[in-house]
Amino acid sequence: MEQEAKQTIFDIIRFAFITLIIVIPVRAYVAQPFIVSGESMDPTYKNGEYLVIDELSYHFNTPERGEIVVFRYPEDPSKFFIKRVIGLPGEKVALSYDKVIITGIDGKNQTLPENYLDKKFNYNNLEVTLKADEYFVMGDNRPSSLDSRMWGPLPESFIKGRVIARLLPLSKISLFPGYPEIETAE
Repeated sequence: MEQEAKQTIFDIIRFAFITLIIVIPVRAYVAQPFIVSGESMDPTYKNGEYLVIDELSYHFNTPERGEIVVFRYPEDPSKFFIKRVIGLPGEKVALSYDKVIITGIDGKNQTLPENYLDKKFNYNNLEVTLKADEYFVMGDNRPSSLDSRMWGPLPESFIKGRVIARLLPLSKISLFPGYPEIETAE
């Protein structure tokens, strides 16, 4: 009987050890849970929703326009924010009235349709040229979002990862939620 108890304890310790060997690296380098706090991404993400962040992809690729990223807030790196990528490195982002106009590295202009927004939002005129390692990010709920319009471009080094899944609420479980087909209008 004593031998069985020792074997059971050994099995539990071995199971815990193997679990830690697998879970800790995955949690630290591959996927991270994130709970939405605030209304800056409403209606795409609501306050309290539970998301999973992919932290591995950006080691091989760079963020693309329209992706939703989680990053350290540049003015207080202890805080994490969630926003949509609007401008890419080297581009010029111009906000005027209700339009976001991107001037690419090739000099061509495109107006983002932003069909994922519920309503039009009037912008103050703003024009920013991004450096080779900077992104312009904005929340989907523009009136309630603290984003690149206020604190400037987001350095690439602050980006933790992109949203790959919504787990809660259960009625909204999905992969890559909030990623619309973003087409450009000339």
